[in-house]
Amino acid sequence: MRIRPAAIIFDYGNVLSEPQPWSDVQAMASILDLPAETFRRVYWQFRLAYDEAALDPEAYWTTVAQAVSRRLTDSQILVLIEIDCRGWAHPAAVIPEWARQLHRAGLRTALLSNMPVPVRDYVSRCTWLPPFHHRTFSCDVRAAKPSVKIYRHCLNGLGVAPSDVLFLDDRPENVQAAQALGMHGVVFTTLGQAAAELDRRFDIPVPLAATVVETQSPARHSNR
Repeated sequence: MRIRPAAIIFDYGNVLSEPQPWSDVQAMASILDLPAETFRRVYWQFRLAYDEAALDPEAYWTTVAQAVSRRLTDSQILVLIEIDCRGWAHPAAVIPEWARQLHRAGLRTALLSNMPVPVRDYVSRCTWLPPFHHRTFSCDVRAAKPSVKIYRHCLNGLGVAPSDVLFLDDRPENVQAAQALGMHGVVFTTLGQAAAELDRRFDIPVPLAATVVETQSPARHSNR
């Protein structure tokens, strides 16, 4: 028998949004005069502390620069913050529209993301971001996935039991942590994989597969 969840919690990056464009990674790397791969390594090395607000924006970018023996001016830090925020603000195909339809259908929805303050503020202003009954950001909770604390914050905000929740995230360790708390989880790798697994395991009022078909139909993209 398929499971009918009362709520769905969405990860943000690589689920609701596209990954950062490589061109933005290269643009940030060039400010530090680094190869893009080297930059990406140090970018993620200190990211968790930034996501949890243990480092403010200036401290985060200064720490990244110091790790590769670079120095940044205040104006360079501002440019890095802008590019970084912009890079995480590209909507993924279908999933934002599906989340919007689920919300409209009466299913409780939430956003649960590891995200620093500047990116949170930038993304929250994006008109394509669907409405949610609750949003939990790591920078507000000062804890990041897969910490139990951040999941409990989101569950409390939604007002639902873990067993009534479906959680979507692109990282297996984050899904495993949700499942350890009693939630149902799906690791999001591709749109097709997610649609097939959701259809097989869950009874959802607005199936993702149907939204994929609707969104990609020629009539939806006509000029009329």
